[in-house]
Amino acid sequence: MTSILWFRQDLRLHDNPALSAACAEGAVVPVYIMDDDTPGDRRMGAAQRWWLHHALARLKETLPGLILRRGDCAAQLAALASETGATRIHANRQYEPWWQQADSAVASDFDLVLHHGNQLAPPASVLTGAGTRYRVFTPWWKQLLTQMPPHKPLPVPAIRCVTGAMDSDALADWHLCPTHPDWAGGFSVWTPGEDGARAALRAFLPHLKTYEAQRNLPARPGISRLSPHLHFGEISPTTIWHVATREAGEAAAPFLREVGWRDYATNLIDQMPDYHLRNGKAPYDAFPWRSGPEADADFTAWTRGLTGYPIVDAGMRELWVTGFMHNRVRMIAASFLIKHLLIDWRRGERWFWDTLLDADHAANASNWQWVAGTGVDAPLFSRIMAPLSQSEKFDAGDYIRRWVPELAGLSDPYVHDPDEYGCRPASYPPKRIDHRSARERALEAMRQTRDG
Repeated sequence: MTSILWFRQDLRLHDNPALSAACAEGAVVPVYIMDDDTPGDRRMGAAQRWWLHHALARLKETLPGLILRRGDCAAQLAALASETGATRIHANRQYEPWWQQADSAVASDFDLVLHHGNQLAPPASVLTGAGTRYRVFTPWWKQLLTQMPPHKPLPVPAIRCVTGAMDSDALADWHLCPTHPDWAGGFSVWTPGEDGARAALRAFLPHLKTYEAQRNLPARPGISRLSPHLHFGEISPTTIWHVATREAGEAAAPFLREVGWRDYATNLIDQMPDYHLRNGKAPYDAFPWRSGPEADADFTAWTRGLTGYPIVDAGMRELWVTGFMHNRVRMIAASFLIKHLLIDWRRGERWFWDTLLDADHAANASNWQWVAGTGVDAPLFSRIMAPLSQSEKFDAGDYIRRWVPELAGLSDPYVHDPDEYGCRPASYPPKRIDHRSARERALEAMRQTRDG
């Protein structure tokens, strides 16, 4: 039997249930379809496209029979089935709303077999005692743990690809990488692909037992940097779970909880597909977000790392250069945009969608709503991060000196807030707003929302 293997965000051969099932039935026609129409306004961002180019190049090296097609995924799959005589399509289930719509369209004409392969457990399997879905993380996590450990990772099966005169695009013709200008030079610190993912996991293992103590320190190598690999499915969370527990036992729990947070976010968008647009808490629909020329100027300064707050600017510049930002700094930068500048969290979410290599639909939306306080399980809006004290608390001096060269000559504690010590270099911009005024303005906006 010949089957089509439809790759999406599962660009790997190890622990790939759809691949294993297809190969068990006979010959396979592996295909990746570049579909910019089906996602609508959620088409892949510029940074993700760079990663996709290199991930597909690596996958094609290990799977030479991979076919590349561009266009509507349902139409391309139909054409490929006609060319090969395949009547069954195997794929790993995706929970983004556009993929669910595409699955319905494909399943109306073909035998589409969807497998569970990109989460620790299927979202709909983590249920309350009453059989309903969770929206709050802690009880969801406790229930998920009752299903752990996940299945053992699947080995790479024997793969027999169909050969013939099937058309396949040249990857270079998709123009996924920037050229004029080539702003992705700093992305060279990454190694997309399945081998790169496994190497990143190996590099992180020595830091696993100290993860809880180190993960909030942006100047230290305490985080995994696995998120882009997870987003593109170059390594499965199941593989990570088993390797981490084998390496560190119970000490791996804090890290695995963060891996679980990604699954939790998928659980939310499976229930609320428009979570990237709609407040999880309806009262925030009346929140008085700033708009107009001054707000636009503040937003532009934030995107360029020119807010006058060193830790925020360091994070935004790291993002622009490398397509990544340290997890603690993401929270600080997001909180600054939302609560210091009173700019709608959706503008920040959209910026991250375009500039992050790991811009996952579910995680990006849920993380922004968590920081904003608008999410279904989020702290109060009144929890306003003080970026200057956060910078000092988490020892971000070397991080700032690396990414904000105007401040490279300042030692601690001056580098965290040069204005406080009267040593701000002329080349570094002043604060867009002082912390006290920003806090008062944010709390007043919250009072207005509360009082109607």
